Amino acid sequence: MNLATDLQSRSEFLVREWNIRVDEVRETHSSLLLFGCCDDQQIVLKISRRFGDEWQTGRVLRAFDGATMVRSLKYIDGAVLLERIVPGNPLTDLVVASDDDAATDVLAALMASLNKTPPLDGCASVKDLAGGFDRYLQSDDTRIPRSLVIEARDTYRNLCQSQTDCRLLHGDLHHANVLWDARRGWVAIDPKGVIGEAEYEIGAVLRNPMEQPELFASSEIIERRIERFRTKLQLDLDRVRRWAFAQAVLSTIWEWEDDQLLSVSNSGKMLPDANHNSSHNLKCLYDLRVVRAPEVSRIATVEGHCR
Repeated sequence: MNLATDLQSRSEFLVREWNIRVDEVRETHSSLLLFGCCDDQQIVLKISRRFGDEWQTGRVLRAFDGATMVRSLKYIDGAVLLERIVPGNPLTDLVVASDDDAATDVLAALMASLNKTPPLDGCASVKDLAGGFDRYLQSDDTRIPRSLVIEARDTYRNLCQSQTDCRLLHGDLHHANVLWDARRGWVAIDPKGVIGEAEYEIGAVLRNPMEQPELFASSEIIERRIERFRTKLQLDLDRVRRWAFAQAVLSTIWEWEDDQLLSVSNSGKMLPDANHNSSHNLKCLYDLRVVRAPEVSRIATVEGHCR
């Protein structure tokens, strides 16, 4: 099947079926976005290019019940009709304006609201996402130190086995996925819908905003964010750090799989390098893991973990 042709035919069908007036079209690597109106309401029609972690966005949004999440008006597999967030300024703006603590508090408040949602059938668990580690280790690529990948994989597996109180998580909650709405305030968008414990959700925040890596690629900033999350959400600080480290490595692997260059200009996630003098996100998270977090071998496996 020609994906481009199929995407076009799906968009044309949905525009007719849902009686949408299209004013603007934008494209991303994963979806087609149509901005316009439906029943006198400003909307965004999001159509996924292919099956993946956004294929069930409509179901996930309905499960969150619109609390502090963008609302789904209609949906089918692979497409969702959304209310439009206006003016839609990203939370990234607060960080750039040197108010990182305020931005962290906004994210903590959103998590407190969203993380009360029970697991949703059909959504991936955090354990299901771990395959990237072994895929990389089975490859011939050497840009990511293999010892680092093994450490991250073992950390991730132990956390999966020992987590409790799992719920439906956003799965990719960070500054660029939170927008300001004139009516509703700060609203989260683009949930992946992942089943896991609350501590998992912090990882993406610590790797963002990607536009200015110098703001987050510092142990001091990472520590301050973690402490604010711990205080406001009563999280296990050591598990937050371990998840953050393992996810940073896994995220870098996913970028490698997407054939993206591992460079500061791309995402700020440079790899640890003894000959490189700059501070980098992944290295900072690794330092937190090694210096402050208990050894993986000391993680106690408990019953009732998520599967």
